Amino acid sequence: MEQIETDATGGMDPLIFGRLLDGNGGSKPIGRTEVDNWKPSTPGEIMWLHLRRHAREVKPWLIEDLGISETTAELLVSDSTRPRALREGNALVATLRGINFNPDARPEDMISLQLWCDGVRLITLRKNPMQTPRDVLTMVDGGNGPRDAGGLIAEIVEQLVTRMNQTIVDMNAQIDELEAMDIEDNYERILPKITAIRRNCLALKRHMSPQHEALERISRDAPEWFDIDDRREIGESIARLQRYLDDIDISKESAVVLQDELRARSVASSEHATYMLTIVAGIFLPLGFLTGLMGINVGGMPGVNNPDAFWFVVAICATLLFVLLFLFKRWNWL
Repeated sequence: MEQIETDATGGMDPLIFGRLLDGNGGSKPIGRTEVDNWKPSTPGEIMWLHLRRHAREVKPWLIEDLGISETTAELLVSDSTRPRALREGNALVATLRGINFNPDARPEDMISLQLWCDGVRLITLRKNPMQTPRDVLTMVDGGNGPRDAGGLIAEIVEQLVTRMNQTIVDMNAQIDELEAMDIEDNYERILPKITAIRRNCLALKRHMSPQHEALERISRDAPEWFDIDDRREIGESIARLQRYLDDIDISKESAVVLQDELRARSVASSEHATYMLTIVAGIFLPLGFLTGLMGINVGGMPGVNNPDAFWFVVAICATLLFVLLFLFKRWNWL
């Protein structure tokens, strides 16, 4: 878990990291005191700030020091995290989501990433720790990062989408493992896992479908500083996301088929048990009637004084049993 820094007043520091991209793939750090009055010192220089959106000072900082409108600042710090994108003059505003890889997190617990960019400044905001911005940061610090703001956004989008693949691969591997198990012997273990997979598929589809629409909006309506190559990269991410959505549908259908087979076998097993109990009852019902009749305690019962009468009754019961078994077998009841 990422360590939470505090500012001089003891509050949560809104700035996680800041970088100045030099336009050639490299970067250098920028501190909070240098941010407010920053202007590009060389052509192609870009400022990237990664902020904690739940910090108390974020919204006033966005409005008063970074010059972002109050409406947009409200959107950037909002807890409404449904993926979307819009153009505001020369700026791009978007809310995207990524898989939550934090400890004890479930795949459907996705993390939102808000971003604002005017082609010179990029501001990204998150509430929970995310690996994607850190991966992109490693690229730019290593001199292998994007060369413009559009490329930086495209790289962040690509990392967010690519990370979804591992979750889908893991779910497919789980389904393959469940299909290889003996359903009848592992019923109690398999059913909860199938339910969890279906729940994950539904949650991922619910979050990723709006993200697909948001990325299409970026590709279509982004400002002019978002050049053709950047749009092409976003298009590749959209195509990859669509493939993942298709894979989620396949995983969900596979889980449904497996669950239906599990239920069908369970019902068949119950019906077979009921059938066998009915056969047993059908066999022992006449035997029970005969022995009950012979056991009534009234005068005139035949064989009361005959020591061989018991074995005679046993012979009758055995004969009746074999006759019933023969008839049930002939009628294909057994």
